[in-house]
This record gives sequence, structure tokens and C-alpha cells, in this order.
Amino acid sequence: MRNIVFRQALAIPYRVCHGRLEICLVTSLRKRRWCFPKGYVEPGETETQAALKEAWEEAGLTGKIVGESLGTYDDKKLGTTRRITCYTMLVARSRRTWKESDLRERCWLPAGEALEMLSRAKQRDILAVALQRLVRRLARAG
Repeated sequence: MRNIVFRQALAIPYRVCHGRLEICLVTSLRKRRWCFPKGYVEPGETETQAALKEAWEEAGLTGKIVGESLGTYDDKKLGTTRRITCYTMLVARSRRTWKESDLRERCWLPAGEALEMLSRAKQRDILAVALQRLVRRLARAG
């Protein structure tokens, strides 16, 4: 039996507030666990477009993808593989209500707390990579 691979994109939304790096998390739909906005890459859509779309739909955030992909990880579910490509997203605006605001919670946390709150080890690992890049980028901008 052939394993089907679906492409997904994930956004790690961040902002700098009062000189402090903050990361945005949302709750998953079913288990209400803290995670990053992510979803399928639709035909004709780039991974970065999908990451921005998911951040808008799941968290009410607009902004821009910063830098190259942080990498990918695979998630197996029901005989399929989801290959998730991850990006950092500098948030420009955060809406009070959004498409899924009645379905999900959203929170902004200092980076260390976000690492602790994430329920999936693979997302914690990718956030650790993102934080190394962001700290270097912010220090250069600084």
C-alpha cells in the first residue's frame, strides 16, 4: 500500500512588544491543545501563502513571512503523511475577532513560555530553531 503525502504549511507568529519577543499560539479544534496555525497547501497556492492564510483563519493575524523555511517535519495520521513546512511570521495586525475565534483560543506568550505550552514535541523543536534565527535577526536589527 502506497503512503499518500499531503503538504501543509505552518506559521510561527511573532511580534516584539516592549522590547520582548512574543510568540502566538492557538488551540487545536478537537483536543484544545496549544499549537501553531497550520493547514493544507491548496492547489495553486504556495506554502508561504498557505501559512499566512492559516494564521489569518485560525488566529486572526496578518503580517509577512520572514526568512526561509525553518524546515519540515512529518506527521502520520490515518494511513497518510502530512509533510509540514514551517515559517516565521512577523505579525503586523491582530484582530479581536476572526474566522475561527468562536472555535479556538489565541494567546501571546514570551518565547520560553510558548516552548513549554506547545503540546507537540515536533512543534517545540521547530520553535527552538525559529528562536535561534529570530534572536540573531533581532540582535542585528537592534
